[in-house]
Amino acid sequence: MSDVVDRIWRTDAAGMLGVLARRFGDLDLAEEALQDAVAEAIERWPRDGVPDNAAGWLVTTAWRKGVDRLRRDANGRRKLAVAAQDEAVAEPSDDDRLGIVFACCHPVLAEPAQVALTLHAAAGLPAETIAAAFLLPGATMAQRLVRAKRLLREREVRFEVPEPDTYAQRLPPVLAVLYLIYNEGYLATSRDTPHRRELTREALDLARELHRLMPAEPEVAGLVALLELHESRAATRFGADGRLVLLEDQDRARWDRGLIRVAMRRLATAAARDRPGPYQLEAAIAAQHALAPSYERTDWAALRRHYDLLMTLRPSPVVRLGRAVATGFAIGPAEALAEVDAVADQLSGYRLWHATRADLLLRLGRPEEAIEATSRALALATNPAERELLTRRLAALQPAPPHPATAQPRGQG
Repeated sequence: MSDVVDRIWRTDAAGMLGVLARRFGDLDLAEEALQDAVAEAIERWPRDGVPDNAAGWLVTTAWRKGVDRLRRDANGRRKLAVAAQDEAVAEPSDDDRLGIVFACCHPVLAEPAQVALTLHAAAGLPAETIAAAFLLPGATMAQRLVRAKRLLREREVRFEVPEPDTYAQRLPPVLAVLYLIYNEGYLATSRDTPHRRELTREALDLARELHRLMPAEPEVAGLVALLELHESRAATRFGADGRLVLLEDQDRARWDRGLIRVAMRRLATAAARDRPGPYQLEAAIAAQHALAPSYERTDWAALRRHYDLLMTLRPSPVVRLGRAVATGFAIGPAEALAEVDAVADQLSGYRLWHATRADLLLRLGRPEEAIEATSRALALATNPAERELLTRRLAALQPAPPHPATAQPRGQG
């Protein structure tokens, strides 16, 4: 039964928390009440059966438990008077899911807190997983989440989709968070699972719903197109044995061409508004890969130009690393290695920097250094499929041991 509850939590947590937080005006109370409802479900459902509308049952039960908490708390009486104006509790909706995202990305919070709280409340990630993504101790992340929820409560932030005239201010952190949620599902930071498809679906659903609310915002369309282009390859990213399959080795005949066409039309509409942004450029980069007949025949020069434009809008060492990969194919590995080494100070703790460097060193005929770089990438990787791939690469790079018939006994010259 806990598996059933866990499945419902993964698919409906954001909407359930959204409707409860909107009614209570308190994310902490909504979470506590919903956890109480989950505990009751685990106890009652094996006996009574799973309700037809399990998410609605959990929301209604959580609402009653939250009201009971407020009644027991003298400080909660005023909040109860506001929350209980309408005894009926609405079903979770797309607006409730987006409402909790916008609340968690409210300007009263610093950006790291916005991202962490949304990953926790809207995507259901535990503090430990979010901490791993931020390279922070779990206790530090837990404290950050507590402070963020307290600040939202103190400022009486409403858990609802904001008015259109505030979109420009509220939109950038929301887009960033949705992309991070998608990335966590695309290649999980956890050591327990290689990917989390429920997170990629949640992020794409939320991004599409946001696009429905804001059809004139080109960056929203750009993000949706970017996620759709990534999703078009989802069926080919892992082999039947669970191993990670890199872009160059994927079966392009199995890519979802219908979804690629949808994304390309969406991207073209966004570009026609002549308000370029980083998500539109990232989608244009993904489009080059999606439209290329093969990895080798990718238009690497065009990709490099896209990265140059992206650097003007969102300069970062990670963007420079992506540009270096394109340089390696458009110009050559020596030039690319120089670009990679130029960001060593910023990315020496980043596994993909070491993995990229290893590939370039191998192409330059420097296998010993490639082994060292691959070892560093492996030491920094947490995803199990990525670790398995790097382990195989490292084994392939290691020199073969001498054959027993020709090996010299120890101590004899």
